[in-house]
Amino acid sequence: MSSSTPHSPAADKTEAPKPSNFLRQIIESDLAQGSYATRHWGGTPGDAAHHQDGAIDPSAIRTRFPPEPNGYLHIGHAKSICLNFGLARDYGGVCHMRFDDTNPEKEDQEYVDSILDAVKWLGFNWEANGTSHYYQASNYFDFMYRAAEYLIEAGHAYVDEQSAEEMRANRGDFGKPGIESPYRGRTPAENLQRFREMAQGQHADGAMVLRSKIDMAAPNINLRDPAIYRIRRATHHNTGDKWCIYPMYTFAHPIEDALENITHSICTLEFEDQRPFYDWLLDRLAEGDLINTPHPRQYEFARLNLTYVITSKRKLAQLVNEHHVSGWDDPRLPTLVGLRRRGYTPEAIQLFAERIGVSKADSWIDYSTLEGALRDTLDTVVPRAMAVLDPVKLVITNWDALYGENVLDDCSAPIHPHPHADHPEHAGRRSFKFGKAVWIERSDYEDVPPKGYNRLYPPQTSQDGTTKPGNTVRLKYGHVIRCTGAVKDAAGQLTEVHAELIPDTKSGTPGADAIKVKGVITWVAVADAVPAEVRLYDRLFTDAYPDAGGKDFLSTLNPNSLKTVTAYVEPALGTGGAIAAKADDKFQFERHGYFAADRLDCTADKLVFNRVTGLKDSWGK
Repeated sequence: MSSSTPHSPAADKTEAPKPSNFLRQIIESDLAQGSYATRHWGGTPGDAAHHQDGAIDPSAIRTRFPPEPNGYLHIGHAKSICLNFGLARDYGGVCHMRFDDTNPEKEDQEYVDSILDAVKWLGFNWEANGTSHYYQASNYFDFMYRAAEYLIEAGHAYVDEQSAEEMRANRGDFGKPGIESPYRGRTPAENLQRFREMAQGQHADGAMVLRSKIDMAAPNINLRDPAIYRIRRATHHNTGDKWCIYPMYTFAHPIEDALENITHSICTLEFEDQRPFYDWLLDRLAEGDLINTPHPRQYEFARLNLTYVITSKRKLAQLVNEHHVSGWDDPRLPTLVGLRRRGYTPEAIQLFAERIGVSKADSWIDYSTLEGALRDTLDTVVPRAMAVLDPVKLVITNWDALYGENVLDDCSAPIHPHPHADHPEHAGRRSFKFGKAVWIERSDYEDVPPKGYNRLYPPQTSQDGTTKPGNTVRLKYGHVIRCTGAVKDAAGQLTEVHAELIPDTKSGTPGADAIKVKGVITWVAVADAVPAEVRLYDRLFTDAYPDAGGKDFLSTLNPNSLKTVTAYVEPALGTGGAIAAKADDKFQFERHGYFAADRLDCTADKLVFNRVTGLKDSWGK
């Protein structure tokens, strides 16, 4: 029984208006002014001539999600995915799925496949107007080379043969201007010859680079003749060994946007200082009529900073490679494959992205906000069930006298307390037995109750010698019982709790309210309980900011981030049950929180559940 529903464009029509933000205001202003209304689209990415031969672009706006395929996506990427695809959806546009695969040494097809799967899982796709908008930046290498030669011929780029150390030293800093390269004055013809030699493999890796010629005294250091091409002999996962020179990201990225007719290129704030070069490059290429106009514009927003997690790809890889976690899909990681395996849903992540909003100011979002979004999306759609995570046996000592030996009582409960029209399967009931022996939580018994404790405890003798009867509680959906005592082993470990059943108190019967109780506890009958492996996940780090200020994030690993227990769950979750658990199904275990059947390990023969989150935020309490 699946608890999640796929994203439906039709459903969007009934949604409340989205909260405004500065990006929406920019897009709405551009649409009102018709900034891109007359721009043409050639049907596929291409240069100026290609697009000018096409019809007016049918998409009001074009955004893009451009990950580099060098790792697994995490919750921060989810914010960008929801933002870019969501804006395109809301404003009659299309979002391109583009891989920024211009660095052959760090990229792999494994990451390409995982990224595509993650975007689809979040509920988005790149189909629009009958066309797939799935692109790879490496397919634009020919145009990028052409653009580089144009810049050389126009006097806007030169080949520099200084060493990396010399270029770094001559770049200057915020207090002093840079020093021009001795190779900066070469003629376009000389530079073109040397660049072609680079492309033909006539020079060693690192021997020279192609640099744009802008201003070595520019206050923005990113404009001090940045490198745009380097020699790198490496096999590319898409183009193989065709190239031995590769464009730098800052050069490739704006060209990719231009070829794809992107209108609003939305980046995180760390790219703000690169925007002047973005505009400079596209202005130069537009002057040469190489790209379509008006060309894209870049806008920046604050990246997601989430407490109790790290999102550095390098540090995540360290956690995986050093076996601090079980893999990229470990449910304690903020990777999307990890969140998915833990039990997070696309709806929860989309709601989270909407709630945290978009701004230009960096801020920290508490992890409880993500958990709250999950609870709010699961509460109305997931079935309920009882589970005992730390079981101890409770024996009803007067059961045989009241009902007879080996007799079982039939009990039931609603699959969901408030069935929703969209989930008619939740309107039914789940059935289970009640007998002489049931499993309860070990914490539901205390020899001497602490103040405010309303669960099971035996008769208590007061200081004046009087005896108070054992506490009375209701076994949820079952009968009222009174505790009479307990059994412990030689080590003092609780092994069995004893109680008497109070007749005529079964839930749903006329006498159910005859006895008032303060405590209600969950249980599962020994007779039909189904064993299950339950993985109790908690936050991976004890520090809200595990890698802030250069601290050793490994020193803040939470030793209690995973506890695996053998639990008992009600039979409705087993084979043939009313809510039989299948991989990836979600449930609320009454009293304990939200759990997911592990999408890889849960089978009909062995139930495995992951705790996704509790019923409320209890971290640190």
